Amino acid sequence: MPRNPGFPFSVPFALAAALLSISVLPIGMRGQSDLVVVKRDVPAKMRDGVILKADIYLPRAEGKYPVLLERTPYDKNNSRFFGMKAAARGYVVVVEDVRGRYTSEGEWYPFRHESEDGYDTVEWAAALPESNGKVGMFGGSYVGATQMLAAIASPPHLSGIAPGITASNYHENWTYQGGAFEQWFNQSWSSGLAENTLERSVAKDTNALNWRDTLPLVNYPLLAAPDPKSLAPYYRDWLAHPSYDDYWKGISLEENYSHIQVPALHLTAWYDIFLGGSLRNYVLLKSRAGSESARNGQHLFVEVGGHSGGSDQRKIGEVDFGPAAPHDDDERVLQWYDYLLKGQANEFAGKKRVRFFLMGRNEWRDTEDWPLASAKSTKYYLHSAGKANGAVGDGQLSSQAPAAEPTDSYVYDPANPVATIGGPLCCDWVHLAPGPRDQRTAEERSDVLVYTTPAFVRDTEVTGPVSLDLFASTSAKDTDFTAKLVDLWPNGFAQNLTEGILRLRYRNSMERPELAKPGEIYHVAVDLWATSNVFLAGHRLRVEISSSNFPRFDRNLNTGADQATSTKMLPATNTIYHDKEHPSALVLPTVP
Repeated sequence: MPRNPGFPFSVPFALAAALLSISVLPIGMRGQSDLVVVKRDVPAKMRDGVILKADIYLPRAEGKYPVLLERTPYDKNNSRFFGMKAAARGYVVVVEDVRGRYTSEGEWYPFRHESEDGYDTVEWAAALPESNGKVGMFGGSYVGATQMLAAIASPPHLSGIAPGITASNYHENWTYQGGAFEQWFNQSWSSGLAENTLERSVAKDTNALNWRDTLPLVNYPLLAAPDPKSLAPYYRDWLAHPSYDDYWKGISLEENYSHIQVPALHLTAWYDIFLGGSLRNYVLLKSRAGSESARNGQHLFVEVGGHSGGSDQRKIGEVDFGPAAPHDDDERVLQWYDYLLKGQANEFAGKKRVRFFLMGRNEWRDTEDWPLASAKSTKYYLHSAGKANGAVGDGQLSSQAPAAEPTDSYVYDPANPVATIGGPLCCDWVHLAPGPRDQRTAEERSDVLVYTTPAFVRDTEVTGPVSLDLFASTSAKDTDFTAKLVDLWPNGFAQNLTEGILRLRYRNSMERPELAKPGEIYHVAVDLWATSNVFLAGHRLRVEISSSNFPRFDRNLNTGADQATSTKMLPATNTIYHDKEHPSALVLPTVP
C-alpha cells in the first residue's frame, strides 16, 4: 500500500514509536533486502558543528547513483519501506532526523534551522561515495517544509524537490488562516512533537545520584520532569506573533521564491489542511522561481484526503470516492525522479503538468495547467427575505443579482461556538474526525446562515479557487466570518467541500490589524481555497456563513483584545447584506 508522506498522525506518537521499534521487515521489503545495503545513524556535521544522524539505503551493486533525501522530525525509521524500495530501484536514499529530533543533536525549533541544515545536508549527501552528485528531496507535511526551506537556500547539488501536503507561508497557511489561529492543528501537532522532546529532556537530566539522599523514600521523584511549557516554546511564540511580522518574514517562502532554482512536483489533496499553500507554491513558482527550468518544471498532483485521508485512500471521512481513487504515492515520487534524475520519458515528459481527482464524478483528470483555462468565474448571489438562519430558513443562491432585500443577522456567542465537523484537520484523527462529514448538525443552528441553489438539472462542475465576496457588519470591535461550500445530496447529506475564515481585524492586511467600527459595513473576501467537484443532477449547491469553526480555529472573543492572553468574551450581532448596493456572492469557477 502507498504511505502517507507525512507522519501517521492517526496513531498516537508513543504507540507509533513502539511499533517502529519492531525489527521484522514488512513482506514487501524482504525481497528487496538482498538488493540493498543499509547504514544506520551515519553522522553529518552541520556548519555550526551540530551532528545530525541519517540512515542510508544503498543499492548493493557498485556504482554511482542519484540521491533521494528526506529530512524529517517524525523519526527516520518511518521511511524504511520507501528507502528499501527506492534503493532497490537504483537510488541512494538518505533519511535524516532533523535537528533536535530522535537521533540528531541540537535543539528542536520548527523552521528555524531548515534552510542552513538543508543546504548542508544536500551537499553532504551529494558528496557520498555512491552519489552521482544529483540530489532530489521527498516527503510531506513538515517534511515538505524541509524541502522548500532547503530549496530557497539554493544548494548547488539540489536537482529537484517533491514537497507533499505542505504550506507556502508559515504564518498564513500553517499557523494562521485568514488571521485566525489554527488552534486544533497547532495544539495537537505541538503536543505530539513534545513527546520526543520530553523523552530527550528526561534522558539527559535524570540521574538517580542527584536524589540519593531523599527521605522519605516515597518522595523519590523517579524522573527529572521539565516544565511542560518548555517542551514547545515555539507554540507560545506563534501566539505572540499573530500578525505577519519579522518573526514570520525570517522564514518566508513566498518572499524567497526567486532563490528556488529547481523543478518541483507538488503533491496535495482536497480536504488537506495545507491545500491552499500547496496550490500557491505551484501557481506562484511558475512565475517567480529563479530559473527558466524551474519555472517551466512545476508539476501538480491533487488527490483526496492528505492529512484527512483514510488508509485505503478510497473512503475519506464519510464519503466513498470509488475504485479509481487509490493510487501509489511512493511510485509517483519515484516516477518523478526517474524522469528528472534519470532522464526516463514517462508521464512527466508530456505537456500535461497537472493531475487532479474530480470528486462527484470520482475520476482523474490530466490538464496542462492550474487553475483551468476553461473555468469561468461565476457568481452565485445571496438572497433571502431576512430569515436565512439555518437550513430551515429562506436563504437562496442564484446567478441573478439582488435588488432590494433585507439583511440576515445572527448572534455569535464565543461561549457557544459552532463546532468543527470534519474538514481539513490534523493531527489527531481519534478525537476530532477530519474529511467530508454531514454538516446538518451545524445547519440546525440559528447562528449559521444557509443559502442554497435549486437542484441542478444537469451535472455541474466546479474546479478551481473558491471565494466569498461579502458585505458584512458587526456590533463588536472584532469578529470572524466563516464560510463553507457544501454539496447537498438528494438524500439530505450535506457534504462539506472546502471552507475559509477571515478575522475582521485583518480584512486589509495580515501585517497591520485594524479593529472594526461597530455597525460599519465592510466589503471583505473570505478565501475558501479551492475544490474540484461535480454537483450531480439532483444535487444542490450550498454555502454556510457563520463566525466560528471551533476548535479548528480559535474563537474570536469579539473584544478586540489580544487573543492569546484574553479570557473575556462578548456576544456579537453580525449582519450580512445582499442588496443592489451590497451584492454578496459566492464566487465559483464553473467548467462548461
